[in-house]
Amino acid sequence: MGRKEILQENKFNPIEEMIVGGPEQEIGSKMTENFVSVLAGTPVKQAMRELIKQAADNDNISIIYVVDEENMLVGAISLKDLIIARESTKLEDITERSCQFVYADELIDECMERLIESDEDSVPVLDSENRLVGVLLAQDITHLVDEAMGDDYAKLGGLTAEEDMQEPLKQSIRKRLPWLVILLGLGLLVSGVVGLFEQVVASLTVVICFQSLILGMAGNVGTQSLAVTVRVLMDSQLRGRQKLSLVAKEAKVGLCNGLLLGVLSFCLIGLYLMAKGETAQMAFSVSVCTGIALVISMGLSSIFGTAVPLLFKQLNIDPAVASGPLITTINDLVAVVAYYGLAWLLLVQKM
Repeated sequence: MGRKEILQENKFNPIEEMIVGGPEQEIGSKMTENFVSVLAGTPVKQAMRELIKQAADNDNISIIYVVDEENMLVGAISLKDLIIARESTKLEDITERSCQFVYADELIDECMERLIESDEDSVPVLDSENRLVGVLLAQDITHLVDEAMGDDYAKLGGLTAEEDMQEPLKQSIRKRLPWLVILLGLGLLVSGVVGLFEQVVASLTVVICFQSLILGMAGNVGTQSLAVTVRVLMDSQLRGRQKLSLVAKEAKVGLCNGLLLGVLSFCLIGLYLMAKGETAQMAFSVSVCTGIALVISMGLSSIFGTAVPLLFKQLNIDPAVASGPLITTINDLVAVVAYYGLAWLLLVQKM
């Protein structure tokens, strides 16, 4: 019998497994046997005696776990509910059967989301047959989350692992250099594309003023989509149609935000250039170009910010490692082509 069938038989409500970057260790290596358990069907008075007996060796008593005769987890009882229960109360009436849990053979990064969502003092750890073998205490969960977040932060920066103060210089260089070389090549490509628009810059120098605006907003949107996508990729059951839906959704979000910011920039940039002494026609011609460039670059950046990590996941490459710096450079390229291309079409060609 598989895990799902066992859970259904025991009336559990499991949450879908999520994958967050983190230490590649099994939960069993982090669990403790510091917990109290009672047998299902035990009278409340006897359960209290069992709690007092086990508390001598286990101080984690805020949650009492209920197991059957084969030590399979049935549910959990809070200490408060057990204390205030009357002797006539049946143990199953105060047992919470849909408690959060993890498996001992699960990798930490496979169940991090469930650990983060849990607001209990401890989370039960089960073996493959749903037998209770240990618990993760709140402080252990906090430590695991800190490790996972630090690992993810390092990966999004293009590193293979979080560095520390004691790491040798050569090792730090070896971690960072490969991606920096790749990004150098892509950066030269972006510079080469800008060079193709020398005529635009020479004919209309004012467009340079708003280049950083376009590149910055495209990078911000791409980073947002990347963060959302990496989080969604936690779901190991994500299907092809769901991936397409995610790309479509992020594209819509990027386009809608681009439209709103494009209209806002059209007004503000037009008024700014008029205040600088430009004619209304020139001022709003530049602002139209900037506004449309924002819409295009933000829409495309959202698509790339979603599609690239999905592609890397398909290729069995860690999206967090491969996507961070790469998305930024790709977005720069998209924004440059969109902005200067529109400036050439809408402004220089009509001069």
